[in-house]
Amino acid sequence: MLLQLSAAFDLQQDVVPWLAERLSAEAAAPVTGQRAGLDPVENNYETLHVVNVERNGKVIYSCKDSKRNVFFGLYDLQTKKNEFLYPIDERNPFPESHLLLISEEKYIEQFHIQVFREDENRVLIRNSGHLPRDRVVEDFVWAQWDMSEQRLYYFVLKKSESILKCIQFYADENFNLIFEVPLEISFGDTGLMLVNFGCEDSQNREMLSKDLNLRVFTSHTGSLCVCYNKKSDAQEQVTYSVFYLHKGYSKTFAAEVGTLEYQSMKNITFLNLDYYVAVYLPGRFFHLLNTQHPDLMCHSLFLTGENEKMNLIPDGPLQSLSGALAWDWCSGKLFRVNFNQTSLLHFLQNSPLDYERLAVLHCVLAWGRNPKVLEVQIIQWIFENMWTCHAFDPIQEFLIASLYWKFCLDISNMDKLLPHSSLRSWNTEIPGVTSVAEEILLPLMKVQSFKGYWEKLNSNLECVKYAKPHLQYNNIVVRREWRNLISEEKKGKRRSTMYFRNILENAVKVISNLEAWTVEPRLALLFQEEDNQQRLLMGLMVSELKEHLLRNLPVQFIGKKKIEQLVLDYVSKMLDLLCQMLETSWRKHNLHSWVFHFDGCGSAGEFAVFHTMTQILDSVNRMCLPLPPGFHTLYMTLGVRCLPLHSLLRYIDDRVLLLTEKGVMKLLKDLDNTEKNEKLKFSIVARLPPFIMQKISQLWDHPVNSHIISRNYVKRLLQKHKRQSRNSTMDKSSFLIEFLPLNYLIEVLTELETARQALNPFEGCDSVDTKFVEEAALKQTTILLNL
Repeated sequence: MLLQLSAAFDLQQDVVPWLAERLSAEAAAPVTGQRAGLDPVENNYETLHVVNVERNGKVIYSCKDSKRNVFFGLYDLQTKKNEFLYPIDERNPFPESHLLLISEEKYIEQFHIQVFREDENRVLIRNSGHLPRDRVVEDFVWAQWDMSEQRLYYFVLKKSESILKCIQFYADENFNLIFEVPLEISFGDTGLMLVNFGCEDSQNREMLSKDLNLRVFTSHTGSLCVCYNKKSDAQEQVTYSVFYLHKGYSKTFAAEVGTLEYQSMKNITFLNLDYYVAVYLPGRFFHLLNTQHPDLMCHSLFLTGENEKMNLIPDGPLQSLSGALAWDWCSGKLFRVNFNQTSLLHFLQNSPLDYERLAVLHCVLAWGRNPKVLEVQIIQWIFENMWTCHAFDPIQEFLIASLYWKFCLDISNMDKLLPHSSLRSWNTEIPGVTSVAEEILLPLMKVQSFKGYWEKLNSNLECVKYAKPHLQYNNIVVRREWRNLISEEKKGKRRSTMYFRNILENAVKVISNLEAWTVEPRLALLFQEEDNQQRLLMGLMVSELKEHLLRNLPVQFIGKKKIEQLVLDYVSKMLDLLCQMLETSWRKHNLHSWVFHFDGCGSAGEFAVFHTMTQILDSVNRMCLPLPPGFHTLYMTLGVRCLPLHSLLRYIDDRVLLLTEKGVMKLLKDLDNTEKNEKLKFSIVARLPPFIMQKISQLWDHPVNSHIISRNYVKRLLQKHKRQSRNSTMDKSSFLIEFLPLNYLIEVLTELETARQALNPFEGCDSVDTKFVEEAALKQTTILLNL
């Protein structure tokens, strides 16, 4: 099943045996006063039922005997132990309790109850005839109790409007009206409806008979959703609405389910799963709505109709409680609801539909356990489906979504500042489901000071009001700045030393941070060279992302150092994911003992890894993200070993394969001077960028290399200097060559070189002079003429 139900509590198994043992012990004990327990002989446990699940994770249950004595007990879901509502402990006096009492006249009162001990074990209510009380709500038509956070949601009708309100209760007996918002929900004559005010079977049967299904769900990230379903006459589709109050809009979904009987349409279940809301009708449809980012439908999972995957969800209707707990109405058991990671991964691996893959990928990353193992499994899926995803790039989505779900939910507002997806829009229809979005009014907050959840919700509302389109980080500035730096470097221009030092120091911090995480040695040979371009890109991303967060996060509460560390972790994790992709590919194709060298032809495994690296490079370049230093050298090595020369040169000329200093130096050393290798070397050296050519031009002692050096020298010299009027003062006796075109060229170069040295005698030119050009030209001519 996509949802995994693990048993958390069962009255018959967890309470009845303990209760029977307890009562038997009391019956056997000497009577020293009136016992507060039940008569074990006359009691048959038919009145045993759950009252509620409290915020401390304890289940309150009660039982009556034939004498109408009431026994209250607690079951702790953590320790899995039972106890009396008020344990006997002289050190802790009885605290005051607060009880919400709901009247059929549609009002709610809060009673303040004090108890005291009488006759050793008997507990009574003090002044039971005149309990202090507060009127909380009047004239409501629907109410829901949030036991974990002690909140009361309720609807009141004013003229033609249905208004949702919320009251927050506090430990000091006070309570406040927090917000109100009008919603287009029709109550009609449904009467008084209550949600989560106890879990009795009788109440559940009554709820099942209602035509209106309405729930309010919250998340610790500050989301607030109202899920609403009202039965209609249409029997071939189910319609429900979700009001995303934290986003300022609602969506009405219509799911095609075939012909349904009227009775079966009552059983739509809404479950709160923190970042998601599950909506399903057993055997008909299952929708998993992403409440964190509901704007794109592809981030939610829609299974509708006769789908073979429909058996991956629970069969019975469940009543959602706080803390991902749910009651199974049929069995009366309490379950903890989690996503089944194995089923999700199986779904991801077997679904051919892009919108399902996207939804499941995000769900797996949001709820995944054992991240390292999970990441390897997803990367394996990416490599198997890299060329079958048409609506999105799986590498890009994996990188962006992984980083989002790992970092963005720990700090308030972070989820609005960092991207959650590589997609900007989604226009493809999802079969069997239609969706209509409408703007709604934002909740009107009623208090001035917000804490905890309410602070996060208020921050979300402020974001919707003012700055929604402008907050999310992207790499546009980094891309522009990086290109400028590379262009300036090629032209010999440089900015201030301090600027470059800061950028490169950022890169050093990222690499050091990543190396501190790395335990096992890497199979792929990365991080073994400087790779100045990638370090610049890495440092720029750290700098820009840090500035972005410092501008938009409350630094006074979070701290500048924490933000700086978070940025380093973010960029480091991104590089780590890229390294994991290479490591997984290395293992998949059995390159464990691979040796870095250029000699020989590539194996089938090397060819497969080369194409994987091509896809990684394309995906990363389009987002302008940094690569691990050494990636381009490794990629070049595999390209030389695996590609025919014409394809290799095309990769180089199209700027897909970049020539690195380390790679070219290794190539010149590894390959001997056979005819084939000379042709390869010549083609590579002829395409070297000037800044690399200057460093390695003297390594290849070959006439072809001399020809290239001299040709580049002539080209640069003629481009750099304009020819001035010449006078015939040169000593022509030094020219012993009777080849007039060469004589003329040498004469021109000598004049230009003389003029250059006169203007700037300290300017060097790669230790090349006209004599070297003359000798290189003669050697090249001799070779070409076979002399």
